[in-house]
Amino acid sequence: MKEESSQVIPTAPAGEAGEKGELSSKDEEVLEAEETQTCGAAPDVEEEDEEALPHSEILDIFEEGLARLVQDPLLCDLPIQVTLEEINSQIALEYGQAMTVKVLKADGEIMPIVVVQNATVLDLKKAIRRFMELKQQREGGVKHVSWRYVWRTHHLVFQGEKLEDDKMRLKDYGIRNRDEVTFMKKLRKK
Repeated sequence: MKEESSQVIPTAPAGEAGEKGELSSKDEEVLEAEETQTCGAAPDVEEEDEEALPHSEILDIFEEGLARLVQDPLLCDLPIQVTLEEINSQIALEYGQAMTVKVLKADGEIMPIVVVQNATVLDLKKAIRRFMELKQQREGGVKHVSWRYVWRTHHLVFQGEKLEDDKMRLKDYGIRNRDEVTFMKKLRKK
């Protein structure tokens, strides 16, 4: 038994009865249904395909828009290759949901680290790590840093007090917005 094709291809123009390829009323209904579906769906699909952009072009458009956004006075101190995380941090600062902790390194560099208001010492350490990773990426080279080693050999100090308890909140140490914390090498015990 021969299976019928789901696609009907007319071979005779409509109105020419009796010729080979004449459409039955059932075939005409199927053809009309397919035309209706095709007319409604195909142009949209084709338009979407025509408007589809390569990933690199979408990234370029996104980065241009982001660069315009960063020109806003609220976000003007952010780098050109800003991340969504950095934008959200600045917005949280503006609404008082976050604070900036200035972390002073031994070489005199000050790292402005943004953390939420009720951040713990561990949250500050993670933010320092993220800040340093982004800085290394922007400067052209990604170096592997063993943060386990860093925290084993260094500690954070606020007004002479070591921030040793990772679970303790920064507020409990008395750290507020724009306070300075020192990133200091631990002294060896003899």
